[in-house]
Amino acid sequence: MQQEERAEDYQLDETHRRVVLLLIIIPTLLLVLGIYHGLLQVLYRAGVLTSTSFLGLEYYQGLTLHGVINALVFTTFFEVAFGYVVVAYYLHCSFDARFTWLAFALMLGGTLMAALAMLTGSASVLYTFYPPLKASPLFYIGAALLVVGSWIPFFQWIPAYLRWRREHAGAKTPLGVVGMMTTFIVWLIATLPLAFEVIVQLIPWSLGLTSTVNVVLARTLFWFFGHPLVYFWLLPAYVMFYVMLPELAGGKLYSDDAGRLVFMLFIVLSSPVGLHHQFADPGISGSYKWFQGGLTYLVALPSFMTAFTLAASLEYAARARGGTGLFSWWRRLPYFDRDRYLFAYFITGLVLFVFGGITGIINASTVMNNVVHNTAWIPGHFHTTVGGPVFLSFLGMSVFLLTQLSGKRLRFPTLNLWVPYLWTAGVFVFSIGLSVAGLLGEPRRSNLGPTYANLQSPLYHAGWQIWSNLGAIGGVIMSVAMLFYFLVFFATLLSPQEQEPALSLPTSAAYHDGKGLFALNFKPWVIAAVLLLAIAYVPPLYEVLSGPTQSVPGYAPSSPAALP
Repeated sequence: MQQEERAEDYQLDETHRRVVLLLIIIPTLLLVLGIYHGLLQVLYRAGVLTSTSFLGLEYYQGLTLHGVINALVFTTFFEVAFGYVVVAYYLHCSFDARFTWLAFALMLGGTLMAALAMLTGSASVLYTFYPPLKASPLFYIGAALLVVGSWIPFFQWIPAYLRWRREHAGAKTPLGVVGMMTTFIVWLIATLPLAFEVIVQLIPWSLGLTSTVNVVLARTLFWFFGHPLVYFWLLPAYVMFYVMLPELAGGKLYSDDAGRLVFMLFIVLSSPVGLHHQFADPGISGSYKWFQGGLTYLVALPSFMTAFTLAASLEYAARARGGTGLFSWWRRLPYFDRDRYLFAYFITGLVLFVFGGITGIINASTVMNNVVHNTAWIPGHFHTTVGGPVFLSFLGMSVFLLTQLSGKRLRFPTLNLWVPYLWTAGVFVFSIGLSVAGLLGEPRRSNLGPTYANLQSPLYHAGWQIWSNLGAIGGVIMSVAMLFYFLVFFATLLSPQEQEPALSLPTSAAYHDGKGLFALNFKPWVIAAVLLLAIAYVPPLYEVLSGPTQSVPGYAPSSPAALP
């Protein structure tokens, strides 16, 4: 039974075709800078580079560019673009071009403001921008504009979704649309506390209207946002895995209901977990940390459901292609099919996510977190999660949408097919190096050069040397993979148009296609999410606001002197 209402060769209106292309091309251009600074960081960590100054940019300046571009700008731009595509394709709807251009202008303007602050050295505060690290007002205002701009598309999609529901009474909403609506519900919930932190605390502080800032409150509000941010990154990848991957493999989605339940569970469980990032923070009682640590284990449930559902879907596809045996059916999947290169991007991301999930469970433990907190283990972990299913699926879909919406033929298809495999090999080497170094106590970061792998470093430890070098090798492999990707992407972009642009998204039928009654309405799940958030965050926020924590002045990371 078909799980989706198919829409072959759907044509986006000209405005949204252009906007989606811009939302894909601009962050990919910025990604060149982000990847470059990632390479410099890993070489500096290993002692290959012995200076904290990279082509005129200081250590924290380059690290901020790497984190903000890769984790915030690239992901947000792509997800808005992908959301426009998915909602328009499956609901056969259009949107008011005026609001679309307004959203794009706010996102681009905010990004340029923040970029100016980072490039001029006045916002070297990393992507977490923890106070008392203090940035230029341009950075905070730019971040706020980026977020507000990303809200506008969601408010455009809601009327389209409600209109479709009225016109298709009793029908199930296409699964891809359920996934994208879930993504931006999570995003809206997550960004409200961030907006409070930025607008109420950080912008007045950076403008000199207030002299101090409550650090514990700011960190709590950030991680109220910061962990659901992970699911904002992850959920569009889940849309691709559930809706497209089984079709690309040559089979069917094992259970449509399972996919719908997974998305609904993320609405409830993705947000009340941020305190597990603050196990080492004072000013918050341990009981609240334990409670949210437990909720963090619970949010693993929809990911375990996804692992089972996708494995069953892939087995069905492989056996349909002639696969046999208990495990040998894996060999029948289209790993090296150039025409189905999205499969390669998706399957490698899923493999990385297995290891990212395991290390994430370790981080969520209040006991084991003490071992790995603020060590090299942490970047080893999140490069297998964010750098796995999120990054690879976004890269693959970016080049796919580029060809579909521009009418251009993919260039260097064989090279493109090898990009995800080379990237995955690099991430494994990088992650093993940093994870083991972290277990041996190597710090997460430091600008005290020469670095950990240099005998003259005040932080040098002989046991870290080989693992830092291994991390550098992995970083180089990842950078080579991205060099190949940029070659494919920009060669395709600059090539002549060969056909009329048209969308045709791979869409899987469902092997088990139930009625999905529990997922027909978002409202009860949103209400449950709000109630759980109140239970999880009202007591610790009250404790932070009424407790003994003190506000502090700003600090410039490039200098030991406090900012005025």
